[in-house]
Amino acid sequence: MEPFTNHRGLIATLDRANVDTDAIIPKQFLKSIKRTGFGESLFFDWRYQQDGSPNPEFELNLPEFSGASILVTKNNFGCGSSREHAVWAVMQYGFRVILAPRKELDGSSIPAFADIFRNNSVKNGLLTIELGEAEVNAIFDAVARFKNVEATIDLDEQRVVLHLDEEEAFHFEIDPVVKKHLLHGLDDIALTLEHIDAIDAFEQNHNVQIPARG
Repeated sequence: MEPFTNHRGLIATLDRANVDTDAIIPKQFLKSIKRTGFGESLFFDWRYQQDGSPNPEFELNLPEFSGASILVTKNNFGCGSSREHAVWAVMQYGFRVILAPRKELDGSSIPAFADIFRNNSVKNGLLTIELGEAEVNAIFDAVARFKNVEATIDLDEQRVVLHLDEEEAFHFEIDPVVKKHLLHGLDDIALTLEHIDAIDAFEQNHNVQIPARG
């Protein structure tokens, strides 16, 4: 997994809450046993018209969002089923970061991301950032007012910096364990391999028929 340190990229906005995984990558594209080729089907039902041509009214098809690598959206992104394909599609489209707000409503708190989607993101190196609702609204406003707004995401400093005439910066919180995994590019396999000596020792003592490594 590629380590995540700093990333600067173009922002695209998706002004929709409760985007579920079937909208992110519809079920008909889950038949492949490969982990590649999902980017072209991201938000398929929204991106394309019935004749297969791009839907000019869908946000990500706007020319000013071409090549965007930072997605800013609304709360509860990635709800629905647990399909990891949703994260693969987001990343293979070209996004490295998703920002969304935690929303307070009638005494309840609606998370920025569904738990399973967030966990799948960590395993694949996709950074999900939760900001306050006012901060996300400020980003939406900036993108609406100015063209080609870029931001730098500094994971080590936990900062989002908008590159405007007067830069705006937002601090974000992140679980220290998740931060370590992303900074060092540690997926589940890499984490397991950190204990390879202990694993070898256990295997050799547990079953003498297993030959020693080397």
